[in-house]
Amino acid sequence: MPLRDINDLEKLKKINAALVSRVERSMDQQGNAFSLFQTAISLENRVRTRTEELHSTLRRLEQSNIDLSAAKENAELANLSKTRFLAAASHDVLQPLNAAHLSVSALAEIQTSDEGKKLVRQVERSLETMEDLLRTLLDISKLDAGVVQPDIGDVNLETLFSSLRSDFLPVAKMKGLSLKFLPVSAVVRSDRTLLRRILQNILSNALHYTRSGGVLVGTRHRGDTIRIDVADTGCGIPDDQREAVFEEFHRGTLSADGGGLGLGLAIVRRMAAALGHPVTFSSKVGRGTIFHIDIPVGIGATADAIASAADMERPRGYGLFGTKVLLVENDADVLQAMTFLLERWQCLVRTATSTDDALDLLGDTDWVPDIVIADQHLDGGDLGTATIAEVRDYLGRAVPALIVTADSSEAVAKTARSAGIELMRKPLKPAQLRALLAHLLA
Repeated sequence: MPLRDINDLEKLKKINAALVSRVERSMDQQGNAFSLFQTAISLENRVRTRTEELHSTLRRLEQSNIDLSAAKENAELANLSKTRFLAAASHDVLQPLNAAHLSVSALAEIQTSDEGKKLVRQVERSLETMEDLLRTLLDISKLDAGVVQPDIGDVNLETLFSSLRSDFLPVAKMKGLSLKFLPVSAVVRSDRTLLRRILQNILSNALHYTRSGGVLVGTRHRGDTIRIDVADTGCGIPDDQREAVFEEFHRGTLSADGGGLGLGLAIVRRMAAALGHPVTFSSKVGRGTIFHIDIPVGIGATADAIASAADMERPRGYGLFGTKVLLVENDADVLQAMTFLLERWQCLVRTATSTDDALDLLGDTDWVPDIVIADQHLDGGDLGTATIAEVRDYLGRAVPALIVTADSSEAVAKTARSAGIELMRKPLKPAQLRALLAHLLA
């Protein structure tokens, strides 16, 4: 109705109140919308700020990852460079060391006085200590660099134990100790060379730290694994040295004779880690120590194969008198020392420094070698394995052959194995060389 027609004051008041309420509600709605608008703008600014901070953090993290990756790569390259340097340095040092070993061995055979023999033995011990240190430092470097690739296969423990018994029985007897290996017919999955080194170092330590009594080696089946136990009656390992014994150059305070380099167990831990063989020990001070090595059970190897392998391990007692040896060696000192030693064993030796020299010697049809001994790295970049292959091809038969080298790389070992060539590392131990030659010629 028109406003002029309203004459009731109360009605006017009600209409006015309704209009005021509607206006207020409208203003409140607008105020709420404006407030929400302001809040949205504030939240957007905060989200933008946090997003920028997150992007900045991600960029810093990405740069840190790049820096870490570069540092890791540099460290790995440095480690490999160290390994290559040590390998090259050890090869250069082992060459004259090998010549010294051979010369001292030849010298020992012509000594007649007790004083002369005593001095020769002292020199031999010093040379052996130097060799052990060089080889161990190189092994540690290669293991740390991760360049050692285990060659896993079935390993006959009886054959392995027989070999270790031959090596360590003279040492035990010299110290007045007993050394026993319990009979075993087990086959395990491992790298034969690395497993032998692990047991060799543990046995060496056991004999080193035992003054009376002896060392016992045995095995126990534990499900899918075989545990090798090496128990001694030595001085024991104190609890506060349980971890320290695996560190480099750590020598026990309770040593029976105070010697040793303190590297044996450091090598054991690294090799065991490379193989995945847990190594633990239990010990009581004054009563002795038992080292445990857990190894997976082998999956093959027949009884005939095991017997054959054991037979191959047995040293032969045949002589070398009149054996024709083709010796290929480019180091003058090693060549002279090796020739002198072989001739002392009544061998007939002809020498060469390269493949061409070796083949030239074969032109004499009246002289055919019974065995070829070659260094791996020869004059003109020739390789001993290739030289042996060409000699065999020329002769038309697989003449027995031996590579003698200071190159400790696995590549050389695999090449020799695939060609049916025996391999020995420099410096040579003359007694081992003579035993191997006799075996190859048998």
